[in-house]
Amino acid sequence: MARARELLRLVGLPEDAVKRYPYQFSGGERQRIAIARAIAMEPDVLVADEAVSALDVSVQAQVLRLLDDLQEKLGIAILFITHDLRVVAQICDEVAVMREGRVVEFDTAANVLGAPQHHYTRALIEAAPGRDLDCANFRAFSRDPEGL
Repeated sequence: MARARELLRLVGLPEDAVKRYPYQFSGGERQRIAIARAIAMEPDVLVADEAVSALDVSVQAQVLRLLDDLQEKLGIAILFITHDLRVVAQICDEVAVMREGRVVEFDTAANVLGAPQHHYTRALIEAAPGRDLDCANFRAFSRDPEGL
């Protein structure tokens, strides 16, 4: 129980959450619990597959900030799998674009989003929701806990 409380605290949940039933947690809290379960084994690499896709934008920002903080605190690598290029622009250092199970482009996030070399990458950027957004010039999110 002490380890469970420690993990809850690490992902930003109150220690007394250990006494709550699953239906009593919001989607963002459930995502934090899933992250706590994943880091319980002290992995070197955390695979986050569509980790924020079902969350609203403000909760997405909180979870992304949490993952960034955990990466820094625990020294783990995060393989972040997503279809949301806006999220990629905010958090990824390097990007691999896959098509039909094969990597078609791999480079820094700035290069892939700012000057894509492969036609498929260009098509993805063009087709992205909010494509009028300038993904190439997105800034990494602020470490300021108040900033969203």
